[in-house]
Parts: sequence; structure tokens; C-alpha cells
Amino acid sequence: MNVFNCQVISVESLTPYVYKVLLKPDQPVEFVAGQYLNFVMSEDDKRPFSIASSPNNDLIELQIGAFAADSYPMQVIEHIKQHSEVTVEMPLGNAQLRTDSDRPLLLIAGGTGFSYIRSMFEYLSQQNSDRKVVVYWGLREPSACYELEESGKIVEQLQNGEFNAVVETPHDSWNGKVGMVHKVVMNEVKNLTDFDIYIAGRFDMVGIVRDDFLKAGVSMDHMFADAFAYI
Repeated sequence: MNVFNCQVISVESLTPYVYKVLLKPDQPVEFVAGQYLNFVMSEDDKRPFSIASSPNNDLIELQIGAFAADSYPMQVIEHIKQHSEVTVEMPLGNAQLRTDSDRPLLLIAGGTGFSYIRSMFEYLSQQNSDRKVVVYWGLREPSACYELEESGKIVEQLQNGEFNAVVETPHDSWNGKVGMVHKVVMNEVKNLTDFDIYIAGRFDMVGIVRDDFLKAGVSMDHMFADAFAYI
């Protein structure tokens, strides 16, 4: 893990509650898709966020969900808005993409856990990977969706990619999949044991997915999530 000073390039709202942050590090950084960084508020206050961008990119992208004015993530957004330069520690995490595997990939995320898997499928697309990559992104409602078209296009550039957005509470104009994201996966993917599975989202969601997939015969050797270290 190394410490990097980063220039703040931009902060924009993707939804009323999700912010996209682009940072330019002061020196080249190396990480593996699926790792995360610590955002340094102070020496005693370091906050983890998944890296949403590919290791091949010049800029580091974060997708930060902030739902309350003085919440843990909104404090980070306010810090970024008030400073032209910020500090991060990276890389961190043990649930990064296993690039030495040739097994098909199942990438599952809830909410802004999407940033974790986005780094992976963007990297794989840039590498012209021929691995099967199936993406499922679960959200509470259509208004929580962001960059669906852009993300879908990145996955479509893969030789064997599939992108699925799933909402729990749809409205009349929603034409996508509906339900709890991992339940939809279990209904549609009949051979879960064939995949390397990467999962991100709220800890309670990740725990439920892990337990249901274990019951379905998936081995822990082929499931990856940094949350597993805490649940």
C-alpha cells in the first residue's frame, strides 16, 4: 500500500444521492481491478471506497453514495469539494479480480457496490478478454440507476458479455428485470458452480447472497467479496 496525493478533477452528481469523483494521482499507481482505497480525511480518519475505474485508466474514479447531509460519505464529498488536492492510500483488498483464472465470471452488485464490479468489467473490456462475463446490478428503484447505457456498452464490447440491471420496486415505465438481484440470478443462471463470483453491496446483502449460493452448491473458493472478512 502506498500514499498518493491526487488532484481533484471533478465531482458530479449521478443521482441525487450518488456522486462521481475523478482524481488524478501525482504519480503512476498500480492496482488490480476490484481493489479499494482509503480516502484520508486525517491521519486518524481513513475511509474505504471501491475504485470504479480500470487499472489502465489515468484517472481514479470513485462512485460515492451519500444519503444524508452529515453522513460518513457526505463528509467525504464535502471534503473533496473544499480541496483541490486530496490524499488516498492504495491499493487495498483481497477480493480483486483473479486474472490467472479462465473460468466464466459472474459479477453481482447492489447499489454503489457497482463500483467494485465496474472496475473489473471495464478492465476486461480493455483487455479484449474472451471470458464469459455476466453482470447483475441490483437497485431499489429506477431512480437509483445511473450510467446504465454507458455501462451496458462497455460490457457489450466484451466478446462474451451480458449486462443486467434489476430493480426491487419498478414503476410502469421500467422495462428491465424486477426482484432481489441474487434471486433473479439464481432463477436465470442455472450453472452457478461454473463461475468465479464477485459480490459487492451492503454487508447484510452480501451475507445473504453468500449463504444462498453456498446452499446452491457454490464453493467459497470461487466466491469473492471484501465483506467476507467482516461478516
